[in-house]
This record gives sequence, C-alpha cells and structure tokens, in this order.
Amino acid sequence: MQKENKNKSFVLRIDSERMDAIEKWAADEFRSVNGQIIYLLDQALKKNKRLNKKD
Repeated sequence: MQKENKNKSFVLRIDSERMDAIEKWAADEFRSVNGQIIYLLDQALKKNKRLNKKD
C-alpha cells in the first residue's frame, strides 16, 4: 500500500537578498531552507490564529 503524501509543492519566487537572509537564518538554526520557510509560515499562522490547535 502506498503512503499518501500530505505535502503540496509550489514554486516560490523570491529576491536574492531575502533568499540569502533565509539561508543564513536556516543555517544558524540548523534547518534546511525549506524547513525554515515552513517554520516561519507556521509561526505566522499560529500568531494570527489561522491554524487549528491540533496542528
């Protein structure tokens, strides 16, 4: 039986200055760039009460 993938992929266009900052921040916190972006989005969603409590 094949495991269902709950993640969605999309293209993100970002300027080089922001990308460099995110890459450095991710490295400082021992995360991948993808992991850092997910973390930042998760924090913003929680702060603005856009995410269910169970998540």
